[in-house]
Amino acid sequence: MAERLVGKQAPDFTMETATGDGTAFGKVSLSDYKGKWLVLFFYPLDFTFVCPTEITALSYAAAQFKELDTEILGVSIDSIHTHKAWINTPVNDNGLGKLEFPLAADITKSVARDYGVLIEEEGIALRGLFIIDPEGELKYEVVNHNDVGRSVEETLRVLQALQSGGLCPMNWKPGDKNLVVK
Repeated sequence: MAERLVGKQAPDFTMETATGDGTAFGKVSLSDYKGKWLVLFFYPLDFTFVCPTEITALSYAAAQFKELDTEILGVSIDSIHTHKAWINTPVNDNGLGKLEFPLAADITKSVARDYGVLIEEEGIALRGLFIIDPEGELKYEVVNHNDVGRSVEETLRVLQALQSGGLCPMNWKPGDKNLVVK
């Protein structure tokens, strides 16, 4: 049976990364994001077809996330070398081009497993997206089939709803009032 993650401390991690500009490697841990919001997203594999549409859309929206004191981290089971090669491959050749955030390598598949998105029999992750608050509590998760990309607009909307600090009704948008319980 799957374990609930929302409302609990996010599973800890340390992974190697390829920088978004494709020039270097690094290392990242959950503790590096303490005091900030984090959008952590998993995707199945580098050099695939739906993944670059999501990754580049998140990169284009990175300034909007930064305005909300939010960092972005992409994760797949590929190596840092494959990530770097994909970042350095031109977009018209199924590459990513430069990104505004790093891509992490979960080659042991332990992080995907901890977050409940690993397809064990295939050895790849589902499309999982998690929003983690500045104290490390996992506030939101959405996991879907690998054939369907996620929505940057919905991720931003949910992030803003979580940051509003109140009860948000269905279809809440920034500027809407929160629910008042009497």
